[in-house]
Amino acid sequence: MKIENTKAQMRKGVLEYCILSVLKDEDAYVAEILDTLKDAKLLVVEGTIYPLLTRLKNAGLLNYRWEESTSGPPRKYYGLTETGKIFLRELTGTWEELQSAVNIVTTQKKKNHE
Repeated sequence: MKIENTKAQMRKGVLEYCILSVLKDEDAYVAEILDTLKDAKLLVVEGTIYPLLTRLKNAGLLNYRWEESTSGPPRKYYGLTETGKIFLRELTGTWEELQSAVNIVTTQKKKNHE
């Protein structure tokens, strides 16, 4: 088993949650989303993010709008729908529970079973 494959699967598992979180306060275009994820050391490429954004949009969690840019073609800005905001709140609760559970499992000392 290759460690890189496992690490990639772990990242993919939280990517939707991270993208929704990036958009929780304001709309952003793809380059901004990618920069935020890369700053957090989540290695994501454009070829990965576009299908994911489309899936989230088709699920009714995101919408988008076109905005003119002073430095090139118009930009597609993504934002959360009301459904997306509710979905993100639920995911945040699940993430906190999962994070707590994983911390317990990975940091606890083995108990003696006598």
